[in-house]
Amino acid sequence: MDAVDAALEGTVALVTGASSGIGAATAEVLAAHGAAVALVARRADRLEELSARLNAAGGTTLVIAADMAYEAQVREAVERTVTELGRLDTLVNNAGLMILGPAAAATTDEWRRMVDINLTGLMNTTHAALPHLAAAAAEGSRRVADVVNVSSVAGRVAFAGSSAYCATKYGVVAFSEALRQETAGRHVRVSVVEPGAVDTELREHNSPEVQEALTRRFGSIERLRARDVADTIGYVVTRPRHVAVAELLVRPTEQV
Repeated sequence: MDAVDAALEGTVALVTGASSGIGAATAEVLAAHGAAVALVARRADRLEELSARLNAAGGTTLVIAADMAYEAQVREAVERTVTELGRLDTLVNNAGLMILGPAAAATTDEWRRMVDINLTGLMNTTHAALPHLAAAAAEGSRRVADVVNVSSVAGRVAFAGSSAYCATKYGVVAFSEALRQETAGRHVRVSVVEPGAVDTELREHNSPEVQEALTRRFGSIERLRARDVADTIGYVVTRPRHVAVAELLVRPTEQV
């Protein structure tokens, strides 16, 4: 964990999907800014490894194994964060699932799982966190709190072979904007970050054929790295109280 500054000193963040990729990198960035970080994901072993690394660098972490598809687990994760770390200032909804392919060949179980994690899970986590975020904005030294929802380019442009995935990511964008309007007066900022092609494990949920199609689609372009997106999230949540970044689209330079 590289030291950045103390912009988030004394605050607490919760990051979902923190066991790898963008989530793990975001936890590192927020910890480097001084936040205590609750690490939430299904793979507890990965979380423990990340926690040990951040703690060794001087951070404070809390490991919570949870599946975002289950509301009870989501709510327990939020409550444990507040109980054990004392507050909640920043929520990063990053957990996601991407299963691609033609709609006619898909199973509705795959669609349901994506909706449960990408959209419903994100909404449930946010709902559980909102009272605590509002309290942090009203009482904390920074007097502002943040929800950052990780969507995708697929939340702005629909692609063949991605119908259900696009539907969930469009839903994240719409939910984020409506919620932003509701919470702006309380200084709970709501932002949506939309990455383009990122070199993470997300594609590995797909068949070898779909993964090969993705490789052909993006060719030899240099993809974003998880840290690139994490740095973007770090920028969003460290803005002064009067500055809200509502939406950020981040693409690899060569992606069209």
